Amino acid sequence: MQTRLLDLLVCPLCKGPLHPNAEHTELVCRGDRLAFPVRDGVPVMLEAEARVLKDTENPSDHA
Repeated sequence: MQTRLLDLLVCPLCKGPLHPNAEHTELVCRGDRLAFPVRDGVPVMLEAEARVLKDTENPSDHA
């Protein structure tokens, strides 16, 4: 995903910044502990499609 696009996207719930995971398959909101999927290079910014991070997952690991 293009860096410029990533700079424009925010979490649809809290409007906070999003951080790609290592594989660039999800955009993570650290504040809400949600991971939004990226499918075919397109972020799916729907709350219903987001995955809740597990307690064992550290959102700060997503840089």
